[in-house]
Amino acid sequence: MKTLAIIISYNFMPWIDRCLPSLLSSSAPMDILVVDNGSTDDTLVALQERYPLVRVIANGKNLGFGAANNIGMQIAVGEGYDGVMLINQDAWLETNSLQQLTDASNQYPVYGIVSPTHLTGDGSKLDPGFECYIGSRENGTGGDCQLTVVNCQFINAALWYIPTDVIKKVGMFAPLFYHYGEDKDYVNRVHYHGYQIGYVPSAIGYHDRAERPYNRARWLRTENVYHLSEYANINYSFPKAFVLGVLAPIKKAWKALLKGKGCDFIDYLNMSIRLLLNTYKVCKTRKQAKI
Repeated sequence: MKTLAIIISYNFMPWIDRCLPSLLSSSAPMDILVVDNGSTDDTLVALQERYPLVRVIANGKNLGFGAANNIGMQIAVGEGYDGVMLINQDAWLETNSLQQLTDASNQYPVYGIVSPTHLTGDGSKLDPGFECYIGSRENGTGGDCQLTVVNCQFINAALWYIPTDVIKKVGMFAPLFYHYGEDKDYVNRVHYHGYQIGYVPSAIGYHDRAERPYNRARWLRTENVYHLSEYANINYSFPKAFVLGVLAPIKKAWKALLKGKGCDFIDYLNMSIRLLLNTYKVCKTRKQAKI
């Protein structure tokens, strides 16, 4: 198996010596590509001096998560890799995890994306986001207990293994999404093309992300990304997507007004208008995703 690990870096230094050594010591060999989105710290110098085996593409600016990953995915397809391992810069893998993921992917090709179990950076518990996602888990595929894949509706893209045959069919990340929502849209498309999403419980990865305060800005971003991904969801007919993407925020706006939440009313109305103005881009994305 020929795997390309793709890491999108932006000020990578706090995690560089956890992430890269874990990949270099993997029991399943992989080539490593770091696509740098304009780091302002010592990331590029450290990569050159300490990790000469790592391939580096320096964008010089922040292209966003999806567009930067697309550079790596295009290389993987063009150079004949069997699969890609998307890894956040603040994540790393246990030594045998990639081998378990590729073995499971080969044994159960119905899975378009397989992921390890996501633990927090100190390994003391499940990553809170991952724990939330696997709340919707279904029965596993069975087979070798070490390779059992457990179905999920969604797992975030911090640690994804994707066969390149899936990329050839599903495509790459949609440019409609700059940062946040790319993975949700991609999962929707994976489902549309007949694949499932799952994780291998015995494979272990770590995601060292700090708990971020759930402030108003984060709430608004989450709501906007949710409705944009619903609008672009090709598993829905366009009328249904329009209702869930554009009209649903209007409904939320009026509910907020009835509760005396004037700021929420304005924010939801503005959200709906922005989504409506993006209709051409959304329709283009939906069309391309079905090809």
